[in-house]
Amino acid sequence: MIPAMSDAKTATTSDPHALASKTYEVDDAFAANELYQDNGWTDGLPIVPPTEKLVREFLDAAQVAGEDVVAVEPVRRRRITAEKVAIAAVMAGCRPEYMPVVLAVVRAMCVPEFGLHGTSASTGGSAQFIVVNGPIRRAIGMNSTHNALANASRANATIGRTPRLLIVNVLGGAPGRLDRSTLGHPGKFTYCVAEDEEDNTWAPLAAERGVAAGQSAVTVLAAGAPHQLMNEWTRDPRELLETYAATMRANLLTYSIWAGNYVIVVGRQHRETLQAAGWSKRDVREFVHERARVTRAEWRSVGKGAVVGGKGDNVHTALRTPDDLLVVAAGGPAGGFGAVIPPWYAEKSLAVTVSIEPRSAGSRPRRTP
Repeated sequence: MIPAMSDAKTATTSDPHALASKTYEVDDAFAANELYQDNGWTDGLPIVPPTEKLVREFLDAAQVAGEDVVAVEPVRRRRITAEKVAIAAVMAGCRPEYMPVVLAVVRAMCVPEFGLHGTSASTGGSAQFIVVNGPIRRAIGMNSTHNALANASRANATIGRTPRLLIVNVLGGAPGRLDRSTLGHPGKFTYCVAEDEEDNTWAPLAAERGVAAGQSAVTVLAAGAPHQLMNEWTRDPRELLETYAATMRANLLTYSIWAGNYVIVVGRQHRETLQAAGWSKRDVREFVHERARVTRAEWRSVGKGAVVGGKGDNVHTALRTPDDLLVVAAGGPAGGFGAVIPPWYAEKSLAVTVSIEPRSAGSRPRRTP
C-alpha cells in the first residue's frame, strides 16, 4: 500500500470522505523522503510528499473519487483505486492535470493481454513504455522533439515514473521481491514519450489503433531498453529502413527469437526522407516485417549454437504480422537517428491502447489487432 501523509497534526477517521490510506506525521519534506526511502516506498529517487490536500487536488482534477476502482490486476486480483494512483502521481512529481493520462496508463497495464504480473515479476526486466497521442500532449506540455526519450519534459518524466511507484507499493513489485529482474534498465525509472503529430504527415499511432481523430490516448507496451541507431548516408527509404530491420534482427539473435510488438521511433530527418518518397506508416510496417527475420542457424554466430539443433533452416520473424510494428514519430529536427524498442516476451505481453476521456473512469481499452 502507498501511504499518504496527513496535513493535520492528528489524522481523523470519522470523516466519511477521508482517504483510506494510512497517514504518517513528519516534520518536513526531507523527513518524508527519509521515511519513504527507509521503508522502500520509492524507486530510490526523492518524492513529493503526498499530503491529503495534494491527493484530493489530483482526484478532483480527474473527476474521480478516491475509492473508485481504476483497474484490477488480472492475476492476483489486486484492486487499484484512484486514491492509490493519485498518491503515486503526487510522489512522482506530476501536476494534477496529468491525472487523466496516468489513469489511462493504469487501465492499459491491467488489460490481460498486457501481462502486468509477468512483466513485473520476470527476470527479463521490462518497463512500461508509454506513447501519448492527441490534444492532451500539448495541453500538459509533453515533449516529442529534442531529447524525446530522455529528460526534456516534466510531464513525460513524471507520467512515466508513476506506474513504477504504483507497482512497487500497490502490487508489491519491489526489486528482489516480486520484481526479479536480473538487470532491468533505466526505463524502469521512466519511459514515456509524446508522438510528434505536428511535424509529419503520418497518422498518429492511436488513430492507427482505432482511436477517433482528435481523441487523446495512451499506448503502453512492456519493453526492453531502446536501441539507438544511425543512418545519415542515404535518401533511399529501403536502405534507411534496412538499418531499423538490422537492429531488430540483432535483437532476435542476441535476446529473444520470438515475435511480438516492436516499436520504432523515427526521428524527423528519417521521417522526412520516408515521407518525401511517399511512404506511409503502413509501407514502413510491411517493409520491416519482410526484412526483420533470421534463420535459426544464425544463432551459431552469436554463441547460441546449442539451441539450433536440427532446425537451422527455420525462419523467425520479429513481427507476427506488419501490424505488430508500432511506428512512432518523435525526435529533434536534426540527425539521422532512430530507435528500436523491443518487446519483453513476444505475444505474452501485447501493446494496449486506451483513450483518455474527459472523465477518466469511462475510457475503454483497445487491444492489439
